[in-house]
Amino acid sequence: MSDPADVSAMQLSPLLTYVLRLADDNLILAQRLGELVSRMPELEEDIAVANIGLDHLGAARMLYAYASELDGSGEGADRKPGRSEDEFAMLRSEREFLNAVLVEQPNQDFAHVVVRQLLVDAYQVPMYEALMKSSDAQLVAIAAKAVKEARYHLDYSSIWVVRLGDGTSESHQRSQAALDGLWRFAADLFAADEVEHNLVAEGIAADPALIRPRFDQIVATVVARANLTIPEDPYERIGGRTGFHTEHLGHLLPEMQNLYRAHPGATW
Repeated sequence: MSDPADVSAMQLSPLLTYVLRLADDNLILAQRLGELVSRMPELEEDIAVANIGLDHLGAARMLYAYASELDGSGEGADRKPGRSEDEFAMLRSEREFLNAVLVEQPNQDFAHVVVRQLLVDAYQVPMYEALMKSSDAQLVAIAAKAVKEARYHLDYSSIWVVRLGDGTSESHQRSQAALDGLWRFAADLFAADEVEHNLVAEGIAADPALIRPRFDQIVATVVARANLTIPEDPYERIGGRTGFHTEHLGHLLPEMQNLYRAHPGATW
């Protein structure tokens, strides 16, 4: 019997599954960053993190718009429209979300926020660069826009990880604790299954096996400059790509989806 967490992914086409994985990464991280608005250490960082969150939300919207096209059925005049951006974001359950478990981890302190962001950025920059060579024209266009923002995000997170890691004894301790706690979730960014392997073979998806060495190089360089140490714990928590999440997504989704579900069909 198949894992119930895999059911939602099995009912989708391979390309739609892949697009939703990328979209969900960005949406859930945008929600996490949105929780920090008005709570950052100073106004400048409040604005910076809000803008990064909006960038991720924008990437999610582009991907959900493409997912909506892929979700339709039929041909020509008989074609039925797929789910809308809002329906993908607000009406799916926890098991139907396909984001990596890293992005759903909660905001514990500023060190946690920037270390999580570094790990995501070190993945997204080479991933979008690879997608710019995809045989899928829509993914190429989305990646070409998103990569510019991802490079800025990487600059921001790298600067702050170095500043905190190589700062006071407390900021160093908090940064190392954040890296120790989050590192186990990074592997889920690269957890590929048959869906992804087939899309890679078709020249559509970015190959996680080729992205991982670049990710490791970027993270290792920043971590060394920050006088931090990459954890040696071999445990890796994966499963988000097939709907098997940590408890934190179950708490995040009701808050994110509450207004939309309370007023179905409302326009703004």
